[in-house]
Amino acid sequence: MEDGRVVAGKPKVVFVLGATATGKSKLAIAIAERFNGEVINADKIQVHDGVPIITNKVTEEEKAGVPHHLLGVVHPDADFTAEEFRREAAAAVARVLSSGSLPVVAGGSNTYIEALVEGDGAAFRSAHDLLFIWVDAEQALLEWYAALRVDDMVARGLVAEARAAFAGTEADYSRGVRRAIGLPEMHAYLVAEREGGAAEHELAAMFDRAVREIKENTFGLARTQAEKIRRLSSLDGWDVRRVDVTPVLARKADGAACHEETWKKLVWQPCEDMVRAFLELEEDPTAAAAAAVVPTVVAAGGASSVVATAAAAAADLAITADTI
Repeated sequence: MEDGRVVAGKPKVVFVLGATATGKSKLAIAIAERFNGEVINADKIQVHDGVPIITNKVTEEEKAGVPHHLLGVVHPDADFTAEEFRREAAAAVARVLSSGSLPVVAGGSNTYIEALVEGDGAAFRSAHDLLFIWVDAEQALLEWYAALRVDDMVARGLVAEARAAFAGTEADYSRGVRRAIGLPEMHAYLVAEREGGAAEHELAAMFDRAVREIKENTFGLARTQAEKIRRLSSLDGWDVRRVDVTPVLARKADGAACHEETWKKLVWQPCEDMVRAFLELEEDPTAAAAAAVVPTVVAAGGASSVVATAAAAAADLAITADTI
């Protein structure tokens, strides 16, 4: 682990941006592990307590011992505005810095992130040296993976979790954790299940429709998140570096067992070098050599044709780390 503290100049903060299912949490935790950091959650749903499967909260195992802030700390029914996030996140960053660690702000709520960086007259941006890493992927392949992740959530207990959180026919899905994709879509199914008047095949059809809606709304969220990041990347003072994870998802689509090695070579190693340079640390002589070229990725066999074009387009793609 390298020391993320700053000896001179402005204190440094790393942001990990990206649409849902791009691997933001994984990268943020890896950066924190490597550079003596702590993660500050910037997801407006994950800040609430409750429904960890539906909100895709990182597990204790996934945290790998890295401290996390603003994760599951707000009452499920409470509102938590962007201004409240700005104050709490700024305080969390200050605490992390005062302990000699590197703050790593990660999450998909770009409204929260913009409020922190640009709010109060851009005081935070003026006081800190900031690096933004944007984890991005080709849309069709990202949607394939997001759909797969929804199926995994269902297998891990999404329905039981939604049922436990169900607040009846008058449930309010406009505030708190109930805004999470996965709860409003299950409403009609849970109402019918509770009332007991629907036949088994009708319930099954309603459930299938709910899962399709969860996937479609997740796709829409991913597109919106990517559009917001593109806008943020054009703002003055935003040093945004785009990292392409399309080859990693393409290998997953192929069912290739080496997708983790692809992530290490094409995502982690360039990001590790990027953060080390940002922190102005000496190069680690034991670090792995520069990422090798990964052979052309072709989606075939187990993956559907919807990802084939995207996988082919990902051939030999490594990383785009240019400032956008």
